[in-house]
Amino acid sequence: MSEQIWVQLDTDNKVIRVAVVQKDFLDANPDRYGDPQNWVQTYSTDPNKTYAGIGYTYDPATQDFSAPIYIPEPVPSA
Repeated sequence: MSEQIWVQLDTDNKVIRVAVVQKDFLDANPDRYGDPQNWVQTYSTDPNKTYAGIGYTYDPATQDFSAPIYIPEPVPSA
């Protein structure tokens, strides 16, 4: 059985949790993992897809993820 990596999405399609688990186990344990419909598979070995982590956003149209945008805080002047 090969490794499967699943990410849990919030209502804004942002990744809030990552799990290495088989899909049937996710489906069978909603008390532990929540609604199985809120999980999407991500792939670490597919060069055509973005490997997702916490904070990434899922786009259902492309079935891919985008990384969060980091905006640094301004450095206060002395």
